[in-house]
Amino acid sequence: MSRFLISCGGTGGHVSPGISLAEGLASRGHEATLLISTKRVDSRLCEKYPHLRFRRMPGSGFSWHPVRMARFALHQAAAFKFCVDTLRELRPDAVIGFGGFTSAPAAAAGRLLGVPVALHEANRVPGLAMRAFGRFAARVYTPHGIRVPGVRAAATRHAGLPVRREIVRMPAAQARQSLGLDPAQKVLAILGGSQGATSLNTWARSRLETLAFEGIQVVCVTGLGKGTSETLVMRSKSGESVKAVFMPFCDRVAELLSAADLVITRAGAGTIEELIRCETPAILIPYPYAASDHQRANASFFERQGGGLVVEEAALGGLHSEVLDLIFNDWLLRQFRKNLKRMDRANSLNMMVADLEEIAGTARAEPPGAAALQA
Repeated sequence: MSRFLISCGGTGGHVSPGISLAEGLASRGHEATLLISTKRVDSRLCEKYPHLRFRRMPGSGFSWHPVRMARFALHQAAAFKFCVDTLRELRPDAVIGFGGFTSAPAAAAGRLLGVPVALHEANRVPGLAMRAFGRFAARVYTPHGIRVPGVRAAATRHAGLPVRREIVRMPAAQARQSLGLDPAQKVLAILGGSQGATSLNTWARSRLETLAFEGIQVVCVTGLGKGTSETLVMRSKSGESVKAVFMPFCDRVAELLSAADLVITRAGAGTIEELIRCETPAILIPYPYAASDHQRANASFFERQGGGLVVEEAALGGLHSEVLDLIFNDWLLRQFRKNLKRMDRANSLNMMVADLEEIAGTARAEPPGAAALQA
């Protein structure tokens, strides 16, 4: 049995793959502890997994604003000390980071104490933690076709984001009934990522009546702190009742994506992997202020692979016609689903678990940081 420390806090796109990896390691008899942030979304995501070990660490996201940058530096210093103390207590065989502001302190602590570090980059533009620590990592996992400058080829493995085991496609009618929707009507899901997206929430509110008139049910996940749960009932042009559901958070992602004919969403790597797993076509709206514009790169790749379309934030005025053109085009939706099924070929989780077992085994055979961990 090996022990692993997984740093994955800050957003749902980091926490979810961390949970997936922890469950994969646990299924092979290993121990895994997950480092998450103190943000509300992290706590909400972890509620479903009482069998896993979580520890909340200090930290905040990076910003170029002088005051927030100073706060970031102070928090990172506290987080680094927290990670050093945690490594000395738990004595893990390897540290794995999934990006975000929790990964850099964990990677730095692992480097200092001689514990092998593995980093996973889910986006098609490497993030700050990967660029800073990738060259020191024992293993770097990146999307297919992506190389990180300065990282040795021998340390690089191509792997998609590990998806939680409960994220699997189910029959659409069953999923709709489970969510209280009409199985016979079209369903449009609107997601803004784990933080929510105000512009998408506003768009959904402004188009409810016209979408209902066409017989389209709407499920909008607004984000924590951006509204309360609400169900509205309107009428279609034929007089049928049509539901619109608003919820701040959804922990039934597989049901929602399986129920949807079409999804409007941001282009985070975690969301895209879940769309692929559930074979759900999407219109991606990249967040224009994402670090290094990585969401636009993710979205462009998704569109080139035939999983859906990309609409820029500045072009939301034309989104309504795009939705109507696509959601009633059953032939094109089938083509998108075929492409999504083709994209879901590799089992990233199994590959990563086997690879990390090898890294941990090497670390136990030649413990380079044993003295430092005991200090």
